[in-house]
Formats: sequence, structure tokens, C-alpha cells
Amino acid sequence: MEKLVIEGGTNLRGDVTIHGAKNAAVAIIPATLLVDGICTIDNVPNISDVKISCSILESLGSKITWNSKHSFTIDNTNIHSTSAPLDKTSKFRASYYLIGALLSRFKSAEVGLPGGCNLGARPIDQHIKGFEALGATVDVAQGKISASATELIGSSIYLDTVSVGATINIMLAAVLADGVTTIDNAAKEPHIVDVANFLNTMGADIHGAGTDMIKITGVKKLFGDKSYSVVPDQIEAGTFMLAAVASKGDVTIHNCIPEHLDCLTAKILEMGGNVEESNDSIRVWMDQRPLKANIKTLPYPGFPTDLQPQIGVALSIADGTSIINESIWESRFQYTAELNKMGANITAQGKTAVFEGVESLSGAPVYASDLRAGAALIIAGIIANGTTELYNLDHIDRGYESIEDAFRGLGANIKRVKE
Repeated sequence: MEKLVIEGGTNLRGDVTIHGAKNAAVAIIPATLLVDGICTIDNVPNISDVKISCSILESLGSKITWNSKHSFTIDNTNIHSTSAPLDKTSKFRASYYLIGALLSRFKSAEVGLPGGCNLGARPIDQHIKGFEALGATVDVAQGKISASATELIGSSIYLDTVSVGATINIMLAAVLADGVTTIDNAAKEPHIVDVANFLNTMGADIHGAGTDMIKITGVKKLFGDKSYSVVPDQIEAGTFMLAAVASKGDVTIHNCIPEHLDCLTAKILEMGGNVEESNDSIRVWMDQRPLKANIKTLPYPGFPTDLQPQIGVALSIADGTSIINESIWESRFQYTAELNKMGANITAQGKTAVFEGVESLSGAPVYASDLRAGAALIIAGIIANGTTELYNLDHIDRGYESIEDAFRGLGANIKRVKE
């Protein structure tokens, strides 16, 4: 078992470069199944979720050649199975994108119920609603989802709740359907736009991604023979922005898209921080103790749930009382119990947490309950007095590439050790 050992008390300073977006990559990789040929994906983050995704596709017949640490070429000409291995699909949430992609191209899909971080109920009813509207028969039994169709026909689909996963999955299923499909009340996250841009690059006809109405006109085939670069990860960028705030540091984040982080930037300014933007970088610096702030997580362009634990660390040492309302995942506040071990004063109940700001945190042994909680606890360890030992690193490695190296480059005293 590995752990991170962090000696606290550091003001982070320096530059960090952002990798490709995890949430885009784990959708684009299954989306390559729609391409009857070869394509190259660049700016791929070197994380465990990507490795599992590629492994699943190889088990279906994909041929993947890594060109570098962050680029691969994939040939999906000879797919021989539409049944994904249950042991692998159960390991992470985004495995459900295999259903839309396989159903679209082969009219058949069998995928294990998806796993991932334990953030509470993650229903797939909106996905199923979309597949059935396109003409598929869907069955959920014995820990797996099976979908099949003789043909898929375009349809008008209204999502009862704004769902990133359902928006992407229906988009995948509709790309090769006969006719026009509209998704109303669609999610608008940057990685949805990125998946649509990838598909359009390969020959799809998708309009409106990034708005609440997406129109997909079905095409006969995606041809490939092109390359595509994954969008920068706004959650990774936001993590380092908040690390600068919490540590009273000065960090410049490169290879990011500032407008994807407008909501976070507004909150950082409200908390007394300073932000300077250029075309593809953001500088964040903090000269004082953070000020209190109230947060409500919302679908994009609202405040992202994936940055809620990280801003929670900054609010735990803020001047005054802050309240976070979590409207996306009901179990997102598991990290607050770990922060309280470090001296924070947080009361979490249901989807609300009250943060009574304390002067400082103290190092302690803590456990990452999920991916973003892990990132938040690293930040907590960096700003705490004394030594913090962080366990359950497999959660962090799902979505952050060599995160300890990046923090070390900013001056943190952090190392990964085997127990």
C-alpha cells in the first residue's frame, strides 16, 4: 500500500501545466468505437481511468498503439465483441459510455453496471430513456446493462434532470441513427463540447453542444484518419487555483481555458484572492487569510461539484462562517470528517455543510474517500502544521497525473512512499 507523506506549512509558488481533461478523455475513448477505422488522440492524461478504458477497448478488439505518454493511435476496424468485461467496467463510472457507442455502431451492447467514486446514488434512468426513445430495448439485470436494436431512429428527447452522462451517452447513440435527434435540457459542461468536437472531426453532424439543446443529424459512418487533442482539464486547473488560495501562495497555471473557470474565479475574488488571466493561463495569488463565502454546486456554468472539496479546504481556514450546499452528489461531504481530524470545525448534514473557519490545520493520518476528496486532503496537508499521511491513493490516481510531482514543483514537501 502506498501513502503520501506531506510536511505542511508551505506557501505554494511557481508554475504548473495542466493535462488533458479526465472527464473528456474517458468519454472520447469509448467514442472512438464509432469510427470504422483509425484515429489518433492527443493530450491524453496518463491516469488509471484512461488505462482501464483502453484495456476494455482492447478486449473488444481495438488495436491501440501508444505514440507517447499522452498520445495513442487506435484502430477499431476489427471489433469482435460488444460485451465489455464486467470486472473492468465495474471499476469506474464512465464505462457506461460504452453502451451508447456500441449500440450506435453495432446495435448491441452489454456492459457491467458502472463503479467509480462512492458519491451516492448515480441513476442511469435518463440514459435508458434516451436509448429507448431511439428504438433500443434495454434490460438491467444481474449487475449488467444490455441494450439492442434492429435500427436506431432519431427522436426528440427531453432530459428530466440535467445529466452530463446521459447527454453524452445519447449523443453517442444518435450519431449513426437514421434521422435527427434533439436532446433538450442537455448538460453544457466543456467536456460535452469536447466529445461533440471529436465526433464532428471524425464526420458526425452535431450542433448546439454547450447549450441546453443539442441537435444530432445521423450519418452513415465515421471515417477517422484524423487526430484530435483532448481539451485541458478545468478541474485540475481549479484544484491548483484553490491550492494557491488556501496556501496563501502565488501560482500560474498553464494550458488551461480561463473561461471554463469563470465561476471559480468569481468566488476566489470574493474570498479576497487575486486572479490574472491570459489566453491559456491563469495566475492566482493570495496575500491574506481567505474570507468567508457561500457556495452552491450546480451544473455548468455553475460552481462544479468536482471543486467543492478543494474550496472546502480554503473555507475551513477562512475568516468567518461559510456554508456549502451540495446539489449534485449527496455523499460529497465525506471529506469533512477527515478535515475535522486535522482541526477543522465543519458540521455536515445531508447536502449542507457549515464551515466555522479556524486559524490553522494540524497534520494527521487521513483517508481519501474519493478522487476530489483526495486532492482536497493534499491541499490540507500542504497548509497544515506538521506531518500529514494520506491513504487510499488509488482514488487520486484515477484522475490526477503524478499530482505529487506537480505540487513538489510548487515547493510542497510531499513524497509517495510504500508502507
